[in-house]
Amino acid sequence: MSADKLPTDLSRRFYLAFAAAFVRGKLPGAPDGTPEELVEFGLNGGLRLHRFKRTADLPRVRNVLGILRSLGPESVLDLGSGRGVFLWPLLDAFPGLPVLATDRSADGIANLQAVAAGGITRLSPLVADVHRLGLADASVDVVTFLEVLEHLAQPAVALGEALRVARRFVVLSVPSKDDDNPEHLHRFTRDSLERLVLAAGAARVSFDGVLNHLIALVRV
Repeated sequence: MSADKLPTDLSRRFYLAFAAAFVRGKLPGAPDGTPEELVEFGLNGGLRLHRFKRTADLPRVRNVLGILRSLGPESVLDLGSGRGVFLWPLLDAFPGLPVLATDRSADGIANLQAVAAGGITRLSPLVADVHRLGLADASVDVVTFLEVLEHLAQPAVALGEALRVARRFVVLSVPSKDDDNPEHLHRFTRDSLERLVLAAGAARVSFDGVLNHLIALVRV
């Protein structure tokens, strides 16, 4: 993409700090400059920066960020970070928060590692299986587990792991409506999700909802 086709206000499109860090991490020859200049350099250099487009206005993201503000977490483990639909708004909304981001995809984690190497040092990426996290008990304050559970063959096992490593809370979100995504193995109702969470060892659970999604705040 040529510079003359770039939007005049890149900050309206991208999480600039994280996109610029990605450019620095991926392109060692990137020049010093403003985040806008680095994003432009990355786009002109062929980097795909769509993963850094702003998503904080998605209803489920906005809802979860509101929950986290009420909890005031000291650290967060984000399970199944993927392309960062929730990860970037999380880091943006909580500037001093240490975040451990996991995914089973080595390529996805390599992209997150580029962001960390480019200057976002409070981001710690980790290749991990949500069924066997390899983390100590109660090692993080709050776990976010968003739009992942419906993909898992063993959701109860994964929930048990999330509860094991969380000191206080797990925040869950799942689709609440049938769709045509072939990767979705489950559709949860409020009742079925509550039964699953409590059977996994939670102390209690409360629910909220946004369009086509269930959001659960799970007390460890």
